[in-house]
Amino acid sequence: MKFIVNSSYLLKQLSNINGVITTNPVVPILENFLFEIDKSSLTVTASDLQTSMITELSVESKEKGNIAVPARILLDTLKNLPDQPVTFSIDESTYSIEISSDNGRYKLSGENATDFPKVPAVSNDFSASISSEVLARAINNTIFATSSDELRPAMTGVYVNLGEKNTTFVATDGHRLVRYRRTDIKSDNGNAIIIPRKALNLLKATLPTENTDVTIDFNMANAFFKFGHIKMICRLIDERFPDYENVIPSQNPIKMTIARAELLASLKRISIYANKTTHQVRLKITGSELQVSAEDLDFSNEANERLSCEHEGDDIEIGFNARFLIEMLTNLDTDQIKLNMSAPNKAGVILPAEKDKGEDILMLVMPVMLNQYA
Repeated sequence: MKFIVNSSYLLKQLSNINGVITTNPVVPILENFLFEIDKSSLTVTASDLQTSMITELSVESKEKGNIAVPARILLDTLKNLPDQPVTFSIDESTYSIEISSDNGRYKLSGENATDFPKVPAVSNDFSASISSEVLARAINNTIFATSSDELRPAMTGVYVNLGEKNTTFVATDGHRLVRYRRTDIKSDNGNAIIIPRKALNLLKATLPTENTDVTIDFNMANAFFKFGHIKMICRLIDERFPDYENVIPSQNPIKMTIARAELLASLKRISIYANKTTHQVRLKITGSELQVSAEDLDFSNEANERLSCEHEGDDIEIGFNARFLIEMLTNLDTDQIKLNMSAPNKAGVILPAEKDKGEDILMLVMPVMLNQYA
């Protein structure tokens, strides 16, 4: 079996799906790409059993066949080749592969393609279409708040609720929560799924820079994403997502509005002096002034800054984890933010002061118990 393909073109397509391959997988053949030749079409699959990515590209060939090709050695070879046509000659009886370029030949050993796990077919019980721009924005605004605790699998992914009026994306790790809602994405047959964090990270990295439509088909076990020449199939998290709506406080009489970039820069400076275990920072709002402070008693480090803000309601002193606030403010792209609160022991709600059309974002962060050093 033989085919010819441009080295840079092949490298680009393989790089799009290579992220799914793990080192030392449970099934050793998953260190390989699955190559399937059908005359002038080459389909390449990469998988880790939970997530599979597939790309299709045009090649010069008149044959049919398949083989598993070692991913790392192939990618390293292509990265170091100049842009040129390369010829793959494959012996299907011994699984040996020879790559011929303008100035050399490279031999490597493949594996029997029949040993490569079958990619699940997704029946489109439910279907939706979404622009890549909107999908990337939804992922960016939620994925950082997912949990890494495998004992709570539902929280290790992003909950997506496709409804008739809107679609809601939710992520939480128990300490913070993000709810991102789009009114321009709707589904006639509403349903809810939990997509794993790794799959969303791969999707985010692969989405094209130019805006394009992404088709999403899913059943109760798997989701299927398709855009351009790339397909991704991922196993969904089969767990019940926490009842997040009940966690969001409805009454927040204390409201502060402040410049996002100014508060973010202040938190980055002040957090240097915070305790390295709790990352606690203290926000003290008095009138139109916000005092941001932190102290690490173990090393006698402390810092405080004063910022101007708009403030409604009672004065308040509340503690938060600086890392959480910094991540949240980094992922908002608004000039002004609102921080709504009710009491020092109740969650704070961060909202953009200006809303984009078709978009509604809410970020919730739990307070930390204040050390009484002031």
